[in-house]
Amino acid sequence: MNMVVIGKSGQLSFELQRLLGNKVTCFGRDDIDITDLSALTSVLDTIQPDAIINASAYTAVDKAESDEKAAALINTQGVANLASYCKKAGVFLVHVSTDYVFNGSKGSPYTVDDAIEPQGVYGKTKADGEKALLQTLPEASCLIRTAWVYSSHGNNFVKTMLRLMAEKPQLGVIDDQVGTPTWAKGLAEACVYAAQNKTNGVYHWTDEGVCSWYDFALAIQELGIEKGLLENAVPVKPIPSSQYPTPAKRPHYSVLDKTLTRDTFSSLHPAHWRTQLSAMMDELKA
Repeated sequence: MNMVVIGKSGQLSFELQRLLGNKVTCFGRDDIDITDLSALTSVLDTIQPDAIINASAYTAVDKAESDEKAAALINTQGVANLASYCKKAGVFLVHVSTDYVFNGSKGSPYTVDDAIEPQGVYGKTKADGEKALLQTLPEASCLIRTAWVYSSHGNNFVKTMLRLMAEKPQLGVIDDQVGTPTWAKGLAEACVYAAQNKTNGVYHWTDEGVCSWYDFALAIQELGIEKGLLENAVPVKPIPSSQYPTPAKRPHYSVLDKTLTRDTFSSLHPAHWRTQLSAMMDELKA
């Protein structure tokens, strides 16, 4: 199968390249401009892909609040362009979105049919990208929402916590934002499954289980010491979001319901977030 990944440097694209090896062509921002339909078309026509996985996104959540134009170009216009190309060329498109399309006030896991109500620019531009995809390519696309993604590659919460725990005498971590961590490796496997099987529809993919950022940080420290990535434990204090103001509003509860995913992606079995975290940290140690 001739597969193309849009994105080359991010956590998801790293895992996709590792999973697919020479069976995939990856295009970074220097190789393809998804914000320009004619430029995008000229590049993709030379490949003639059977399926495209869009792993590119503007993900600087706080920066997006003052840089809406740049976020919208990638998260909305870029997705619209990819959908238009795929419709014309008869190509299946897998697109990755976010828990930030929800307002975070439901208090129980969000299903794929729940109303989207983004609270900031990042979430809005991702939601607008979803709408563009589903309006243009409803029968030949798979939209996968995910959350709290990390990997052994790139910058993320896990690696930041390990660094700060080695440098600081103590840390404060937010305990009133609840979701589910996601190892990018599992997300990559879901994207490839969707592309290979042309799994149509809207789905949610995260690891299993639920935690706060505080719970996640405690697990990172515990496993970090166990695996020799940290020498000593430091005090980690739970703090409310109000003590750590950010330009963008975060959803307080953004657990994603995966019932439909478990039924449809039946050969894949999401593991508990702590199991996945342990496996990723083994990679870091190696």
